[in-house]
Amino acid sequence: MAVTFEVVKNCTRLRELVEQSNKVLEVIGYTDHGPRHVGYVSRIAGEVLGKLGSPSRRVELARIAGWVHDVGNMINRKNHGLNGAVLLFPILCEMGMSVSEACEVCGAVGQHEEETGQPVSDISAALIIADKVDAHRARVRARDVIPTGIHERVNFSIQATKLTVENGMIAIDYTMNAMASPMEFMSIYLSRMQMCEESAKFLGCNFALHINGVKLNRWDEEDGI
Repeated sequence: MAVTFEVVKNCTRLRELVEQSNKVLEVIGYTDHGPRHVGYVSRIAGEVLGKLGSPSRRVELARIAGWVHDVGNMINRKNHGLNGAVLLFPILCEMGMSVSEACEVCGAVGQHEEETGQPVSDISAALIIADKVDAHRARVRARDVIPTGIHERVNFSIQATKLTVENGMIAIDYTMNAMASPMEFMSIYLSRMQMCEESAKFLGCNFALHINGVKLNRWDEEDGI
């Protein structure tokens, strides 16, 4: 029987890895990477493939990859995708996942960092998009004080996000207040948004970035403009 997303989500060992990784990132000053973040990434990765008409098992594997993609942060932030893939492979196989599916999940996890990764499958492309677009005030850990660091200010300024997948376009729309500027957003997220463009192209789509209704990137249209 195939290992389901619910089995992975409810696995005590994997949940502990998620929690411990989030604690490490809290200590070194990063935004939330715990159940809220991995839950969002899991849901969005599945939605991207689902709306593109992928088979249900590919959708489920994308959701699984989303839930476990950040466990390598428990070891170190640097190369956490690679570390996570190595950690996960034996665990997934012990849970009963086939070697081929474990390879799919771990390959996606190992490729999701913008410094070292690139889309190599539909699952990895969906994971990259879901992970990189997660910017929101809910990721700021201390929301009862005015944030001063640029990462916290940018995330805290984002009031709403909307991801749509339709007609060959994957689009993310952010609603920001004046606490941070689109320029500050791009200073942090430029390489991530570029990775989203690459991943959308892998999936046969274009990628559009909007902040407060303004298009910030350029996509190919029917005559290549």
